[in-house]
Amino acid sequence: MTTSVLRTADAWWVLTPAGASKVNTSATTTGELLADRPAIVAAATSSDTIAVDDLALVSPVTAPCRVVAQMTNFASHVTDTNGNPATVPLTFFRKTSGSISGPFAEVVRPAHVTLLDYEVEIGLVFGREMPVGTTVTDDNLAEYVAGLVVTNDVSARDVQLPKTQFYEAKSYPTFTPVGPVLVLLDADELKRFTDLRLKLWVNGDLRQDMTAADMIYRPVQALRALTRFQRVDPGDLLLTGTPAGTALSAPPKPVEIIASLLPPAVKWKMFFKGQARNPKYLADGDVVEATIATDDGAIDLGRQRTVVRHAR
Repeated sequence: MTTSVLRTADAWWVLTPAGASKVNTSATTTGELLADRPAIVAAATSSDTIAVDDLALVSPVTAPCRVVAQMTNFASHVTDTNGNPATVPLTFFRKTSGSISGPFAEVVRPAHVTLLDYEVEIGLVFGREMPVGTTVTDDNLAEYVAGLVVTNDVSARDVQLPKTQFYEAKSYPTFTPVGPVLVLLDADELKRFTDLRLKLWVNGDLRQDMTAADMIYRPVQALRALTRFQRVDPGDLLLTGTPAGTALSAPPKPVEIIASLLPPAVKWKMFFKGQARNPKYLADGDVVEATIATDDGAIDLGRQRTVVRHAR
């Protein structure tokens, strides 16, 4: 049975049928909490609870930590952007952990950003160190992946695309909402990873809806590649890609071919002129909601709700 961990500014909690039970721990980071399993177990069986609605929840993943993300990792998303899933390489990029924000906090669009996009993603949270050279298999995956969270890989497309890099465009403060819960899983539960359905709404309009079975590179494959060069520590976070339905849209193939022949400045000016007419990009006051769960509800990472605000 899964265990759902919540966090407020000054405490950790476990979700129980009766409410939220406080964890008696000195842990201040996610990594430290995951090392204090007896305290988590004790809270899960405690009858001393309060209403979850009384808690001001923040991200259950604490900063600083490593935030790594997989690029174009859902077949539907690759196809939606005129790519070929069969030829997409396993690719990572980094985000600053300063971009982490709470599950109900505002997403703030910087003043110089015009095309603000959303990407619901499953976040893997690690509970054990993985030095470079660690061997990850289907049998030992659960020894390293402690749990899962809902994340939104918010993206400034008009920064990302012309610079052909992701770090800045995805690292502004509030660009990684996380939570509301960190769901701890055992090995059998983790085997249901591909049953998880990712859904995202903007102002009640369902934009993304796909299971993790659409993933091109699943966690074992990703971690085998990542640990060839990147150390991972308890409390670190890996975002695993997003399905089709983001605001970013590829131009029709003939237009794309013509644009490839143009000078870069002209090409990007034409592309962004077209994207500016796309009403799906996030605007001030938009409400973004995201959920990740199995269809039978056995694993449920909760519902994230954030409001977009333009920086003044």
